[in-house]
Amino acid sequence: MTDATAETKAPSLSDTQGKEGAKTAVLYRMSMPKHLCPYGLKTKAFLEKGGYEVEDHLLTTRNETDEFMAEAGVKTTPQTYIGGDRIGGYEEVRKYLGQPVREEGSTTYQPVIAVFGMAFLMAVALAFGTLMPILSARALEVFIAFSMCLLALQKLRDIESFSTMFLNYDLLAQRWVWYGYVYPVAEALAGLLMLTALPLLAAPIAIFIGGVGAVSVIKAVYVDKRELKCACMGGSSEVPLGFVSLTENLMMLFAGIWMLF
Repeated sequence: MTDATAETKAPSLSDTQGKEGAKTAVLYRMSMPKHLCPYGLKTKAFLEKGGYEVEDHLLTTRNETDEFMAEAGVKTTPQTYIGGDRIGGYEEVRKYLGQPVREEGSTTYQPVIAVFGMAFLMAVALAFGTLMPILSARALEVFIAFSMCLLALQKLRDIESFSTMFLNYDLLAQRWVWYGYVYPVAEALAGLLMLTALPLLAAPIAIFIGGVGAVSVIKAVYVDKRELKCACMGGSSEVPLGFVSLTENLMMLFAGIWMLF
């Protein structure tokens, strides 16, 4: 691997070809005392993972970076060249290597999987640590409570953004705007009360917010056929409104009913 920091001219066919007979990628990326380009490092890592020997050209000053971009005819760094052809930046390299690239604005369930997966592992860990039977009603309650607390945390990170997105479909929030601010706090409180084994306090809250939420989602998605983003993971979420949000609310509703009996 070669670090070339002195020469920053735009790459020509000769210096983007790489070593003859080798699977080589030529990478130009910023590496300054006060700014180390994270996408440059990630590009380098993915190229190496893909079996490429990387000729790593570091742009160590702003002037070097501007000169490189002007001479190469590009507007951003990092830039990667393979076999004399410009591949492009980080996302273009991922596509070239056959790695998945999520398009801007596209929906994803990854945050939901992470939250429920973590809640499940936390419940299992607690069960082992307290000798609680894993296959028990209490273990299920703990899992639901952890899920509620983690989901509430996602909403409370940016409650303004959440409350705005929430207004798109929640029936009560559309009538009383402040409910968008109350909902995540109530969800967190219900989850905490479930963890402290105070069902008579947790149940009414869970039943109320779960019931209103379930009706709102059913109307927006399955009756009105609207395509919306779900506020369940916070206001900046790309999770589609539908099954996930309905599951969250039904989970709270049935947990509340369960705790009363």
